[in-house]
Amino acid sequence: MPSTTPLRYAVVGTGHRAGMFVGGLLDQHADVGEIVAWVEPNPVRAAVHEARVADKVGGTRPVYGPADLEKAIAEQRVDRVVVTSVDNTHAEMVARALRAGVDVVVEKPIAATAAEARVIADAVAETGRDVTMTFNYRYSPRNSSLRQVIASGEIGQVLSVHFDWALDTVHGADYFRRWHREKVNNGGLLVHKSSHHFDLVNWWIDDVPTRVFASGGRRFYGDDGAHETDYEPTDGERELREQGIDPWALDVDGDEYLSALYGPEAQAHDGYVRNKSVFDAGITTEDTLGLVVEYAGGAMLTYSLTAHSPWEGYRVVVNGTRGRAELEVVERGSVIFGDGKAILDPSFTDAYAEDAVRPVAERLVVQKHWERAEEREIVAIGTGGHGGGDDLLLSDVFRGADETDPLGRAAGFLDGLRASGVGYAGNRSLETGEPVRLADLGLGVDLG
Repeated sequence: MPSTTPLRYAVVGTGHRAGMFVGGLLDQHADVGEIVAWVEPNPVRAAVHEARVADKVGGTRPVYGPADLEKAIAEQRVDRVVVTSVDNTHAEMVARALRAGVDVVVEKPIAATAAEARVIADAVAETGRDVTMTFNYRYSPRNSSLRQVIASGEIGQVLSVHFDWALDTVHGADYFRRWHREKVNNGGLLVHKSSHHFDLVNWWIDDVPTRVFASGGRRFYGDDGAHETDYEPTDGERELREQGIDPWALDVDGDEYLSALYGPEAQAHDGYVRNKSVFDAGITTEDTLGLVVEYAGGAMLTYSLTAHSPWEGYRVVVNGTRGRAELEVVERGSVIFGDGKAILDPSFTDAYAEDAVRPVAERLVVQKHWERAEEREIVAIGTGGHGGGDDLLLSDVFRGADETDPLGRAAGFLDGLRASGVGYAGNRSLETGEPVRLADLGLGVDLG
């Protein structure tokens, strides 16, 4: 996507998720792209990002409502749209932008449901325009290192993958305070969050998922979850409550950025409350999930997601015909309290954060049959969130993917469908109690 003239971008959805893309276009990639319009129903949230851009580059950028997306594209001569709105709006916004004659960058998941994904697939087929998916975790050095091991063939043909992902009581609980708590908004965590993980497996083993069986549900959060019905607080939680601290609550007002985006002034426009109780009635998103996924090449994935863990990270085991690779990542070793609010234990922080003290938080081990186990070095070449993947991702998004990348990290429309398709099939399996083939989802394209 090389060009001597910066591409003109419109950002659709100006909540917290937009920040990474706005920052990329203001800093490292300002020479190849500029923001010329916002598409957002809440003027207060749009103003937060507009102030950041105005402070950096000056000028003003108009705010359009979602109904005026095509008008924004035409009037501001937009070249490309970045969609970071609520998941169940992706299908409409992406399809309309494509039909208005521009390419699209879309946050995961590609859409909240299979029917919505079909809307995008039809628009891609009709227009021939490009859809770029933003799967940050592909770019994390630890995940790239595992991809290199598998692609090298040293553990042979992959036969099975075991993948356990734990979300802690800061990150995991947060999905149950905000709009993600209602499954209709995002397809549940199997689609919204796990599409990241399913994409990693698809990419790691270079294969296509074909059939899914799922089990699980909402076990911990909500007014009837285990926390409320059969829960014995830990000593740590009891001590905090004795100090008048609710460890499950989020203090939006105590965070300047969140307060600007979601405080009383923003709430007055649309009624959206960012910090609801995780133990409210009416929560429909599952918090404890397990899947078995079959692949076209014969491999099998067993996957679990826990959204109420005391630590955050993941463990992956890849079994091949010649051996085994194991990746263990501690993203946050524990959640503690300081200054009256939840903080991350400084001894276990993301190794790629700008101010991180790098702990022993990730380990890749390869062991071939009849040989000793060997720990592989993971070179921390990335920066930013998602394990050092964000900045590398943004470079591909805004400057064009490196076609010579041996890891093939750039993700497109088909990758988005394959990843979210596992979640769609999983949700249908939860409903029916039966295994579900991705080919029966009606996505409108051949995933193979």
